[in-house]
Amino acid sequence: MPEQARFAGCAVIVVNYASTALLAQNLVRLSDAADGLTVVVVDNLSTASERRELIDLATAKDWSTVLPDENLGFGLGMNAGVARALESGAERFLLLNPDAVIEPDDARRLFDRVTAEPLTLVSPTVLRPDGSTWFAGADVSLADGRMSSAAKRPQPAERRAEPWLSGACLCVSEELWQRVDGFADGYFLYWEDVELSHRVLAVGGELAVAADAVAVHAEGGTQQEGAEHASAAKSDGYYYYNIRNRLVFAARNLSTADLVAWRKTATPVAWEILLQGGRRQFVRSLKPLATAVRALRDGRRIVRDELQSRATGGAGARATSARNGS
Repeated sequence: MPEQARFAGCAVIVVNYASTALLAQNLVRLSDAADGLTVVVVDNLSTASERRELIDLATAKDWSTVLPDENLGFGLGMNAGVARALESGAERFLLLNPDAVIEPDDARRLFDRVTAEPLTLVSPTVLRPDGSTWFAGADVSLADGRMSSAAKRPQPAERRAEPWLSGACLCVSEELWQRVDGFADGYFLYWEDVELSHRVLAVGGELAVAADAVAVHAEGGTQQEGAEHASAAKSDGYYYYNIRNRLVFAARNLSTADLVAWRKTATPVAWEILLQGGRRQFVRSLKPLATAVRALRDGRRIVRDELQSRATGGAGARATSARNGS
């Protein structure tokens, strides 16, 4: 097969927010080496100078750009990027974080996997820069909303563990993307990949972590959304959206009994999320605690509205309350 045809019909989609320097470091590496690959960058608006830098880089590298006048967030940004890639004739899509690096051969393995298994959502094994494993599959307990890594499988039956894949690097076929209708609105950051995974399973698809494909993810490289080490303090956005969006997911996807159970565990789970940034952060500032309180308030409002809607037989509360929760 000619080299220029290796990535025919394939596209990589990246949502950028003040991370053009990372794209120059990471995405260029893949783009230059993968002839025929369609590259789409969605630039969530940060500053005028950042936008200019992104346009200059994209022009030099012949990338397609989507330039919204606002910050769409991760999920809706990805939806816009995939829509542009579809217009370009792509049929397989690699959804990639700006701070993630994947070699062409690994990307090719992911594209080949979804070509052979179009109803499978595929993640590579994701490593940290030091070579340790950052992601190799994860579960969410439908009993209380707590997360666990795939290494802890099998979970006790009462946990009702459901697998999910990280949005840091995902490969999906056009067929599966159309079946699940992309990422859901109302999350902005975090948990939209959990819902995407949930809906893949709901439509009869499968989730897989490809053992033969690797990506490297420097978590926290984009806008300090996370941190390079588990014990390092996280950003306010990390805390807020992880705490709030857990309840958004529950309101949209779970039975009333499970939704009530997740609401009951909201405070202890919020504390567990805060402790991912270590206890020393509270010596420096109490802002993370204030952020958690705000996230719990907004998440509980979404749950309250959903429960009221179910009680009265109403419809549409989920999307409306999720959009108005932040």
